[in-house]
Amino acid sequence: MNTQEPAPEHNKLENFISDYWDIGLGLIFGFLAITTHILGYEYLAVTASAIAIASFSVTVAEIAEILAERLEEPYASFVLTFSAVVVEILLLFMVLYEAKESGLETVKGGIISAVIVDMNVLLGLAVFIGGLSFKEQAHNEDTSSTYITILLVTVSALLVPSVLTYTEHSQEKIELASLIIGLLLISFYVVIFIFQTKTHSHFFKATAKSRIFRYKRKKRLEEEDEQEEESYIFDKFSNPINLISIFIFILLIGVLAEIFATEGVKVSKELGISVGLAGLIIAIISVAPEIFTAIKAAKNDQIQRVINIAMGASTVSILLTVPILMLLSSTIIGVKLNLDFNSLQIGALILTVILAWRTTDDGETNYFEGISHLMFFLCYAIIATLY
Repeated sequence: MNTQEPAPEHNKLENFISDYWDIGLGLIFGFLAITTHILGYEYLAVTASAIAIASFSVTVAEIAEILAERLEEPYASFVLTFSAVVVEILLLFMVLYEAKESGLETVKGGIISAVIVDMNVLLGLAVFIGGLSFKEQAHNEDTSSTYITILLVTVSALLVPSVLTYTEHSQEKIELASLIIGLLLISFYVVIFIFQTKTHSHFFKATAKSRIFRYKRKKRLEEEDEQEEESYIFDKFSNPINLISIFIFILLIGVLAEIFATEGVKVSKELGISVGLAGLIIAIISVAPEIFTAIKAAKNDQIQRVINIAMGASTVSILLTVPILMLLSSTIIGVKLNLDFNSLQIGALILTVILAWRTTDDGETNYFEGISHLMFFLCYAIIATLY
């Protein structure tokens, strides 16, 4: 029987590929995206740019997770959610920049879809996979309760301009209502930030950690100490250097986002892709890194991190993405982004919040609750595609 261990060189190669596949994939498809964009191959350019954006977004999420591990909740989840939201804003802004007026519906669909994906795909997959490994996973019920309250208030705020569209009010009044709601959303976020970080930070921390997770974490830290020479390069960097690294990768994503938007607008028109499906595609690309992070956390019995990421990202997607896109669209592009969402989008948001409330209100999750969120998303995706 051959009991020889693999050669050290082979292990190093496997570790290198495992650590840096995302950067390699991003560079390869990024180069391909730029080349095909210049040569005029629209379909290849939009596909390559989407893969490159998703790959570099994974890198951003990996670096953000390193920063998160050095911080305590809720700051840890802030780092992860903000990095993803920046990518989301870049993608949606570039779509609006390229399409102008015709891109407004796609952008509004992307905003709603980001929340739908966060609360159903991210949360659903993580809870489902975590539920297969652990019969039940416990989290701080104050976390989900607080986020549900925030989301109910924000969704209600978005209803105001939407309701006005079904009345005899003029477009000017809808624009005014959208502006007021945008200001209220950003003001509400300031209050929430203080609530999360200063006065009630204990609401967003795990009340207890399972013995399995503590054991796994201890073992992983011991292995990292023994193999320090093979550690991920960003693990060795200081916090400021990692922040600069995130900024550099986000710049690369911004360049690729312009290609994705330019070619994507053309391709969607040629193929007749619905606004709902276009918004879902953008949302999935921007949320993909968070999904990987949440699944990893759930498998390590870190369901508190999952709740913070899913609900925190959804909150930020509305409270920050909406006002920032409204500001950028009016000042840079000269297009007014009104918050007159259609009935499908608002209805899906309300049902998503209600479903999340029912599946997380007792402070425990299981695989059935995860599959319930995934089923809801599939139903929404079908309607959004055909709407």
